[in-house]
Amino acid sequence: MSNLTVSVSPHIHHKATTSRIMLDVLIALIPAFITAIIVFGARAAVVTSVCVISCILCEWLYEKITKRPNTITDYSACITGVLLAFNLPVTIPLWQAVFGSAIAIILVKQLFGGLGKNFANPAITARIVMFLAFSVTMTNWYSPYETTSIWLYPIDGVAGATPLALIKRDELEALPSLWNMFLGVRGGSLGETGNLALLIGGIYLMLRKVITWHTPLTYILVVVAFSALIGQDPLYHMFAGGLFLGAIFMATDYVTTPQTNLGRFVFGLGAGLLTVIFRVYSSYPEGVSFAILLMNILTPYINKFTRTRPLGAVKDD
Repeated sequence: MSNLTVSVSPHIHHKATTSRIMLDVLIALIPAFITAIIVFGARAAVVTSVCVISCILCEWLYEKITKRPNTITDYSACITGVLLAFNLPVTIPLWQAVFGSAIAIILVKQLFGGLGKNFANPAITARIVMFLAFSVTMTNWYSPYETTSIWLYPIDGVAGATPLALIKRDELEALPSLWNMFLGVRGGSLGETGNLALLIGGIYLMLRKVITWHTPLTYILVVVAFSALIGQDPLYHMFAGGLFLGAIFMATDYVTTPQTNLGRFVFGLGAGLLTVIFRVYSSYPEGVSFAILLMNILTPYINKFTRTRPLGAVKDD
């Protein structure tokens, strides 16, 4: 009996680490990154690199100043940088990309205690702040293959509306084909257009057991069903905006989304309904970011009402 060790739960150990999970997410984002470069040119790589480097530097500097342990090696800042870049137009001024990175890392992540303590997805929150602060440059879309890019400034570009903006204005004849939208040949944020590439990344994450199907599939199916119910074209709503990027890579964030499968289903249901409501009934054609942010705020309540209780546990007041 002297060798008996008594300790609190949990007692299950797994070889997965934060850095390993984050590295898997980075790998899953590679197809969408390649698609962005093919469609929008070399500046897509520049914007992504600036966001990633800025996020890493912001995290390192903040932790250096506050004398906290360095966490840049867990790749979470890299993920934030890539996801933020994927939510920006390829024409975004680089200083604004740096500003957004600082908002994501310092205000949303570090000021709340760092990874695991932020209440909302840093990339999504930063994107919304940038949209409110820089509404002109954040909605300056360019048509694929019509932007002659150099490393710092896009020139001779042909401005064009996103498919969701065309749907909003009832200009359906100007919409690209569903096939082009599935492949990513359309206007939009640099990482949201390649639905096929995002789907490949999502399948990889599921095979690696980094994410489950509950939130992404529920989210996408609810958008399709609800848009059809109110007389919208469900396929265009599925492929036209940032639904795949949001559903697969941002609505599955470990920190800001529910912990149980039932909770993930509820999260996907709510996000899907809100996305269609914002798209159809608000003045803004896209609603994915706002929907996920609102559901992030509700996540503690979803966790409270969907978590399982051990046998004999006392019910919370």
